[in-house]
Amino acid sequence: MPVAVHDTPILGMATRPLVTVPTQYGSEANAAFWTEYPSGLVDVSRTSRLPPASAGDEQVEPPQLTPALLDIPVDGNRIVRVKRAATALVIIDMQNFFLHPELRDHPTGLKCVEPLMQSVPVLREAGTKILWVNWGLTDPELDSSLPPSLIRGFMKNGRGGFGSELPGGFGRLLMRDAKNSELYGPLQGEFLKGKDAGTDFWIHKNRMSGLWGYQSSLDLFLQENGITTLLFAGVNADQCVAGTLVDAYFRGYDCILVEDATATTSPSGGLENVVYNAGNSYGFVTDTARLVTLK
Repeated sequence: MPVAVHDTPILGMATRPLVTVPTQYGSEANAAFWTEYPSGLVDVSRTSRLPPASAGDEQVEPPQLTPALLDIPVDGNRIVRVKRAATALVIIDMQNFFLHPELRDHPTGLKCVEPLMQSVPVLREAGTKILWVNWGLTDPELDSSLPPSLIRGFMKNGRGGFGSELPGGFGRLLMRDAKNSELYGPLQGEFLKGKDAGTDFWIHKNRMSGLWGYQSSLDLFLQENGITTLLFAGVNADQCVAGTLVDAYFRGYDCILVEDATATTSPSGGLENVVYNAGNSYGFVTDTARLVTLK
């Protein structure tokens, strides 16, 4: 049975063959555009459009890489070219509440710590911003803005939940400035190092998605700083990471998932589904082994 023509693009995006001619995605009137080349380069930097009347011209060469741009290898035999100053690594919920062994059994989440410790300094040096996006609730939010489904999801048998006191001196559950809301282990010190250098920023969220709602703190930061490309890492992959990534995709940001720095406590298939959709629909997938080679 022949394959329906309109079934193929979205289903095979991560593994489909390289384009045969240079291709531009986005209209001439749209400031957000990508250009893809037969070499496997996907230029999302929004700096070089295809020359007029070049459609179908196999001889059009990609522009030269300049110091302001960075090439990131990704799955599918592609290279994603980004603008350094318009790129950020978004690290989600690598907090004590989700990772500390006294509070949670999350071995796959703990395995993400070392890859992040290795890649964050490299990305800083490459000129990208590091955004630590975390739960950080206030008492007014507890009193007025959280929906019942969210409140229930963080309770056990009707007990505890947001704002409740945790044992072991960890403070109130996911409240701002509580110990359980700090980054786990060496990540807290890594953030403070970047904060002092002006490269790292702590951004609070009050939903699974850091981009939920109108003008969230994360969305405002990205707009004010001209960020268009986002690399994603953190926990949990199929909850807060995926929620933020999908919202970013809906808003038109370029999305790259860092696979080995992303984890979940969900049953088998949870992470695989996120990775599959990140590469097939929402953007691209890479890993820290490739990130640490960037310059």
